[in-house]
Amino acid sequence: MASSESAPLVGRPVRVAVIGTGAIARDSHLPALARLAAEGETEIVAAVDLDPASVQSFREAAGGAVHGCTDLDRMLQKQRPDLVIICTPPTLHREQTVAALRSGAWVWCEKPPVPSLADFDAIEAEEGKDGGPYASIVFQHRFGSGTRHVRRLLTDRAMGRPLVAHCQTTWYRDTAYYAVPWRGRWGTEGGGPAMGHGIHQMDLLLDLLGPWSEVRAMAGRLVHDVETEDVSTALVRFANGAMATVVNSVLSPDEVSRIRIDCERATVELTHLYGHRNDSWRITPARGVPATEAAAWQDFGEDVPSSHLEQLRELVASMRAGERPRSSGWDGRTSLELIAALYKSAFTDATVRAGEIGPGDPFYSAMHGGTPGWAPAAGEAAA
Repeated sequence: MASSESAPLVGRPVRVAVIGTGAIARDSHLPALARLAAEGETEIVAAVDLDPASVQSFREAAGGAVHGCTDLDRMLQKQRPDLVIICTPPTLHREQTVAALRSGAWVWCEKPPVPSLADFDAIEAEEGKDGGPYASIVFQHRFGSGTRHVRRLLTDRAMGRPLVAHCQTTWYRDTAYYAVPWRGRWGTEGGGPAMGHGIHQMDLLLDLLGPWSEVRAMAGRLVHDVETEDVSTALVRFANGAMATVVNSVLSPDEVSRIRIDCERATVELTHLYGHRNDSWRITPARGVPATEAAAWQDFGEDVPSSHLEQLRELVASMRAGERPRSSGWDGRTSLELIAALYKSAFTDATVRAGEIGPGDPFYSAMHGGTPGWAPAAGEAAA
């Protein structure tokens, strides 16, 4: 069990270590860390990667006295970071997250969080119980002014009950994309577009609409020669009674990420690709809604785009307060459970209910559930 004891975070920057120094670390995390460093909130103290050249390049981009190494355990022992950001392949996330938690560090891990619900629960068991450390997931689409405004409208029922929703991640990946050996494999990518691409929009949908109750799904390999699916569709019922369609695809030349929620008094729609701003959202009032009320719905306030920066800013605030951050624990698990249920439903041709997949269920320990025709071929590493 991780200890919640750590050096106080009052009056000093949060000491951050980055694990995995590839594109996502450099393009998304480093700018966010630099911005918060300029505000006195964070300080990068270490970078870890198996490739020494990649570590050196990251150190140069980060500037300052950033310790570089290829050994995670050694770095944790010597540098004692407050926060570890994990940007490595999914199959490494469990081991690295547990190591960080046991050292007393909080964790912010890129999606997909881990390859299975069993892995997620093993990580949660290592968290501190009162005040941290906690492990959270990078779900940056939840953050920013647009999501905050719409979430408030939905929570307050300003637009009436949510009734019907659509969630789509329809992207395009060609054969060259899947020529990379680790892609399209359960053991290394963790799943297909439901797991590796659509997880962001599904997580945002759950963040807006609340808990789901049941799912019925289909999945297929229509184009690519891969272990995982390249397209899936699902029907989801929510605890509040709303119903949604979910489509995840890497076969769609006209790429879009989209969420639409039809409420009793308005339709709210988000259309973007990899990130959104205030003008990515549109609210259409129903006939009869007073103009003054409809106008108030359109007031999103200052434009704060969805970003790693906004989630990191809130995470640092949670660390300083000793509070569990959003996208951790049950709140971080819910979208992973939905994806496991989507795969189970698709591969077994059955409706799957929330809470159904637990220890002893084959889909608890592997997203493919050992299903013939979907599980890795005999002799290959399974997820």
